[in-house]
Amino acid sequence: MRRAVSKYGSTATAAVATSASATEPKVIRNSIQVEHIRIDSHKSYGDVRAALERLPRFDDRIRALLHYGEIARVKAELKKLQGDAGLVIFSVATHGDWLQILSEGRHAVQYVIGNVLVSTQMTQHELATGLYAPLRVILYENRAGTATFEYDLPSTLFGQYGNESVTVVAKELDQKISDALITAAK
Repeated sequence: MRRAVSKYGSTATAAVATSASATEPKVIRNSIQVEHIRIDSHKSYGDVRAALERLPRFDDRIRALLHYGEIARVKAELKKLQGDAGLVIFSVATHGDWLQILSEGRHAVQYVIGNVLVSTQMTQHELATGLYAPLRVILYENRAGTATFEYDLPSTLFGQYGNESVTVVAKELDQKISDALITAAK
């Protein structure tokens, strides 16, 4: 078992489980410390959701340009799409309505939010960062009847890789996601 603390504050503990035979997969387990953020708004769920959904939606037609090798056009389209916030919504998954299976539905939605240009800056150094990019954010109506966002701080998720090139980009993402959620919550 080894423990490492990066200069970015991420802590990881790794235990390597080796297999008895060369044909078995090698399994490596790591524990990481992640900073979880909660933003409580004084606004209603509906108002906060509408404000966040002013972010642009990802246009998957941009991906088709890759097929034709139009890289410069892909970059230009992605830059244009992301707008001032530097983020786009990739998907929206309602979670609260599923609660009807057990009781009554609630207002809760998960967003997958990110920026392809930012993500690729990290995945070019560490492919495994694709596990966290784009980011997951949940918005729900809390018990007080107002809106709450929750998400994990990107730099603590990406800091586990111990790659300064990744963590520098992740810190920029910390600010982008915070700014977008605070703006929506105001």
